[in-house]
Amino acid sequence: MGLVAELRTVLGDAGVLTDPDVTRTYSRDMMPLAPSGQPLAVVLPESREQVQAVVRACAAASTPIVPRGAGSGLAGGANAVDGGVVLVTTKLDRIIEMDADNRLAVVEPGVVNDDLRRAAGKHDLYYPPDPSSSDWCTIGGNVATNAGGLCCVKYGVTADFVLGLEVVLADGELLRTGRRTVKGVAGYDLTSLFVGSEGTLGVITQATLALRPAPQAPATIVATFATTAAAGRAVTNVVRRGLTPSLLEIMDRQSVRAVEAYLHTDLDADGALLLAQSDSGDAAEADVLRQVFADAGATLTHATTDLDEGRTLLAARRAVPPALERLGPALTDDVCVPRSRIAEFIDGCERIREECGLVIAVFGHAGDGNMHPKIIYAEDDVPRARAAFAAILELALSLGGTITGEHGVGRLKQEWLARELGPVGVRTHHAIKAALDPAGLFNPGAALPRERSS
Repeated sequence: MGLVAELRTVLGDAGVLTDPDVTRTYSRDMMPLAPSGQPLAVVLPESREQVQAVVRACAAASTPIVPRGAGSGLAGGANAVDGGVVLVTTKLDRIIEMDADNRLAVVEPGVVNDDLRRAAGKHDLYYPPDPSSSDWCTIGGNVATNAGGLCCVKYGVTADFVLGLEVVLADGELLRTGRRTVKGVAGYDLTSLFVGSEGTLGVITQATLALRPAPQAPATIVATFATTAAAGRAVTNVVRRGLTPSLLEIMDRQSVRAVEAYLHTDLDADGALLLAQSDSGDAAEADVLRQVFADAGATLTHATTDLDEGRTLLAARRAVPPALERLGPALTDDVCVPRSRIAEFIDGCERIREECGLVIAVFGHAGDGNMHPKIIYAEDDVPRARAAFAAILELALSLGGTITGEHGVGRLKQEWLARELGPVGVRTHHAIKAALDPAGLFNPGAALPRERSS
């Protein structure tokens, strides 16, 4: 029996897609320049047992498996490989348990991020990680990439909320990691090993997640600055003062202009714009944030506790990606730099823009230094876009930063990961991969570091 026929005996005809026109739609995520292949089949299991059966069948046939959630990634981490099987987890979409007393949820990987947040809200609880694609990205993908979002400055990233996992290993066995307790240090921290592993070590079939008490209604503060240096100074001063806004976002001049054209509005910003929220319930924190911005040289500050106005201001920040994508094909980079060097990073991106002759807009999470330069290019500009992308990674490393803050390595940044980790780190990564996936069938070509090409 061939592999496709065996998969159909496990999943039924509806659970195994082989029409090339259909499988092609599952072959890549949202990163346009990452390599992808044509899969042999796309499978949509509905239970952990079906996932185990798929993994065992593929292992017996020596066929690669690429785990995939909703496909919202931005690094090519879930892109298909030629002749492989794409294992889509979106039908594993049950919220199994909502334990309000212990403030945790147990979910399958196909649960949509916003759906979990709404379910938690019914119990006056809150799931903080909020990627920009939260209305359609799934928890499994969030865990696999250690996704972040706007609220990371106060609450942290996905890893900070993963208590335990169920993972199907390369031999089809089910590994349970972690705990349901507040504390626990028994054994190696295998949960953290799988968080951010981008599907290279196993297939996540269940996650136990910590929840927080629902926050207070936020106050929103917006400030504009004539220069990025002034905006960067404001961010540094927020950190020095020990303030913990629930979000602190930055938009450079190019981002502001794109949003103004997209939303047909005037943000009154000739330079950079900072947007902050405070959900502590303490009105004094919002006043202090506004004063910090003013002291750093803000040309305008405005604070509001009106929820509709706050949502409108936040919508301007969330509108940056679609506003820029109207200008042409876009390549989104994802780096993190020390917060004290944000202004240097934005100014460096401006120099790269001048050198490559392409539009580069910088926006991102100023509160944790996670910046998202977006490169706009035409079809004949791909070499220049790739050069600009690499120059931005070089810039981030030179400032003491990292090549990815939340999108992952995927199929774009392996050589840069090798550079960041060093030779001992590279060997350690490959040793872990060999121990858990000796045949190398889980997501080959993604996430693992490789030596930098000459």
